[in-house]
Amino acid sequence: MSARDVPTPPGDGAANTPAGDGWVEGRFTVRRELGLHARPAGQLVALAAKFQSEIEVGIDGRWVNGRSVLSILSLAGVRGTELALRARGADAADAVAALGALIEAPSESA
Repeated sequence: MSARDVPTPPGDGAANTPAGDGWVEGRFTVRRELGLHARPAGQLVALAAKFQSEIEVGIDGRWVNGRSVLSILSLAGVRGTELALRARGADAADAVAALGALIEAPSESA
């Protein structure tokens, strides 16, 4: 299922398309025991690089560049933190779905 196909509200790993601004958004919970530390942040950035879309990661209304490890680390995503993802571009829905799955992966091997 792609991000644009999920009609549920944010907060449960769902993604949706906000009206009129071109962003595809989703909210995902950090499930890794050690949170979103350097290695998973690097994995997130490496995966983001495979997409053409503009990608941002946010928490509490603060958005950072989804292609910057240091910016992602600045969000201090500990286990249980709900992060927002948004992407804008040709492959935005695929980017949000793939990056969201990585954020919600319970271990380093995912």
